[in-house]
Amino acid sequence: MKALVPLRLVAGLHAVAICLQPVLAGAYLNGSGPALRMHEPIGLSLAGIGLIQLLIATAWWRTGGRGIAPVVALLILAGEVYQIAMGYTRDLAVHIPLGVALVAGTVAFAVWINRKPAEVPA
Repeated sequence: MKALVPLRLVAGLHAVAICLQPVLAGAYLNGSGPALRMHEPIGLSLAGIGLIQLLIATAWWRTGGRGIAPVVALLILAGEVYQIAMGYTRDLAVHIPLGVALVAGTVAFAVWINRKPAEVPA
């Protein structure tokens, strides 16, 4: 259960970082070239944060936490990896709606993990 606090912190960081992405994309579309140069490294770092989140969620589950946490963390990470690929190929028909889904899912996960009690219901 000791992994719950780090999981909550990483999930919160992940949610904040992913919420920056549409802001930067919008700034780029509004004419700011530096916004796009920031969008790329933050997007790449999201996959790293997602991997850390998956590892901590797995550790939390293995020590008595909820089993759904690593499943959701894995789905978010897989979506982020695919999102990066769609961004590099400039397939905006997939990149934009997938980005919306990732923002919603990541924020929902962060809210959920911060609302759940530390123990698994019997």
